[in-house]
Amino acid sequence: MGVRQKKIAVQDLEIGMFVSDLDRPWHQTPFPIQGFPIRSQDDIRSVVSYCKWVLIDVAEAREKIDSGKAPGPVFGQRARKMGGNREVIQLPPLHIREPVHYETSTTMKRELKVSGMILADAEIALKRVSETIQRQATPDLREVAGVTRNMVASVVRNPDALLWLSRTRQHDDFIYRHAMNTAVWALVCGRELGLNEGLLNHLGLGCLLSQTGKIELPVDMLENEDKLSPEQFAEYRTYVNRGVAMLDGSGVSRAVISVVQGHRERHNGSGFPEGIRGDRIPLLAKIAGLAEFFENLIGPRASSEPMTPAKAVRLLYDMRNIEFQEDLVEKFIQAVGIYPTGSLVQLNDGQRGIVVSHSPERRLWPRVMVMTDQFQQPLKSAKVIDLASFNANKEAGETLSIAECLPDGTEGLNPGHYDVTGTESRWNLARLIGA
Repeated sequence: MGVRQKKIAVQDLEIGMFVSDLDRPWHQTPFPIQGFPIRSQDDIRSVVSYCKWVLIDVAEAREKIDSGKAPGPVFGQRARKMGGNREVIQLPPLHIREPVHYETSTTMKRELKVSGMILADAEIALKRVSETIQRQATPDLREVAGVTRNMVASVVRNPDALLWLSRTRQHDDFIYRHAMNTAVWALVCGRELGLNEGLLNHLGLGCLLSQTGKIELPVDMLENEDKLSPEQFAEYRTYVNRGVAMLDGSGVSRAVISVVQGHRERHNGSGFPEGIRGDRIPLLAKIAGLAEFFENLIGPRASSEPMTPAKAVRLLYDMRNIEFQEDLVEKFIQAVGIYPTGSLVQLNDGQRGIVVSHSPERRLWPRVMVMTDQFQQPLKSAKVIDLASFNANKEAGETLSIAECLPDGTEGLNPGHYDVTGTESRWNLARLIGA
């Protein structure tokens, strides 16, 4: 069935409608994604304060949202647990004491050289922690803490470089990849929130260590996290407390332990191990939980196809004040973009490529490294197009935009095969990723 758009006055909006376009550019509003369902009277009031009319997708209009129903399954047991906990919880806005405003102080090209070494060091440090724990000894976390400080410093200087490499670098071990990518997502979000570098260090180290307890779980359980029986899921849930116990006596701060212990708790109490909710979840654990959930949605897995980042962003937005606090979700989306760095995309003229970075002011027009022509034939040399600059002063029918987000592993889209030529000197992405 096709989608038909209908123009209506904002006063006529109802819960369940899907807003697909506004009477003004999206970047002039606080709405972090283009296209969203109206889920509450607060959503309606927010649209009314910015617009006079909107377009709704008639084919996507939904029945009024039932607080007892959840969206379709995302990951087996987690999705089933969501089913009976679709309660919306409102909290006062997040308040960051003395927030820090970070300016990007280096180019992505320059920071990539540093980031490649940081991720290599992180993988080595985590492997050493794993080996120590498997010997049932207390791990020395000084090396991991040092790597975390370097990760924080890199994200502070330029939030795109480490994120780019974490998305495109190949990892053989699921636990290491998941922990490192979670840490990078969380640090990028924490930077956007204005957390000081001390808090960012606690956050990053907590995320790197958050998967430690999985070392004791069966490999086949980790490879099939989304297809566990109730009995298997009960055992799977123990990884959080196992991880906390493993870190006991290691000398890490209470703030780091709180991240490890609380990263699977959820805003509405549907998480584990304690089922705490709302303000009882420490802020750093909330950020870590959101980042880990997002990586779980988009990360490669053996048993099922991952979501595209754009779909994952949309799902997060739909879970505001349900599993994750609303303003935290919106800050996360502002930090990573509608099409996060590392997302494979197809432009509206048929060209395909990968998102290199994004601008908060032009969330729908990121910088894209184009790797194929309009007929999906690979280019000899990739080219970077800044969609915001390219579309400046162009009429609506002349703009170049992202038509869709593509699945990871789409044939012909391997950024490691390309040198990128831009306004700066050439740099070899394959060499940087392999650094």
